[in-house]
Amino acid sequence: MKPKRVSKLFGAAVAAFAAAAMMAPVVQADTPNPGYSQFAGCPSVHENSEMSSCLRSVVTSGNFKMGNKNVPIEKPIVLSGGVNEFLGNFSYNSKGGMPPVNQKVPGGVVGLTGLTWLLELLGSEALTLYAATELAGKPTCAGLAEITLPIKVHLINGTLGNKCYVGSSSNPITLHMHLTKEPVVTGDEKTGILTATGATYFDNTFSAPGASGCVLTLFGFIPISINGLVNTQSGLPAATGNETTQNITTELVDVLKVYP
Repeated sequence: MKPKRVSKLFGAAVAAFAAAAMMAPVVQADTPNPGYSQFAGCPSVHENSEMSSCLRSVVTSGNFKMGNKNVPIEKPIVLSGGVNEFLGNFSYNSKGGMPPVNQKVPGGVVGLTGLTWLLELLGSEALTLYAATELAGKPTCAGLAEITLPIKVHLINGTLGNKCYVGSSSNPITLHMHLTKEPVVTGDEKTGILTATGATYFDNTFSAPGASGCVLTLFGFIPISINGLVNTQSGLPAATGNETTQNITTELVDVLKVYP
């Protein structure tokens, strides 16, 4: 395969990763051939006649920093789906898409709010905090070089309520991630799977809004907004000083290899 073609294919895979939620999944999914189970999220041509290639992209590591809070990406974020012959129109079935992944936030709820008395009331284990990234708009991609990704970050712990977010669909955190390290591309002649490993993207130009929807409920029935506490303790809103690094591995293969 020519290097130019490899670059285009990998660029499409990265673009598809950014576009995880652009299309709704179909209700059912066909079963992949043996040896291709990792592509189960890719629609077959019976499910979507436009599909040409299947892919699986994984953010293997990295970090995401907003204000003064830096969250390591310790759990892989997996996307699976497919693209058409023009390397666009990312789609996925009921087994694909980008399932939410909770990343542990250092410092927990106490570090986020500064409310140290919660430790005596609930204990440190109950105050473990997680952050999950959700799409907040339509992603775009400029080939292999740049991904623009509007997101919102869900802060997850029962003491914060169910709607504690930084960013929203109307006021997203907009990442402009640039490729800073080219991937190493290899191919398996037997399976036809193309693998691109070691690609790194980086952005330190995005701004982060203040928190919203963070509510502490006292005695089980008295709700108190703690958005101000979260913002003060976390250094939000933050126009500068934010950054993300994401290391991505992608597998790509012809859809007709995956399905009978």
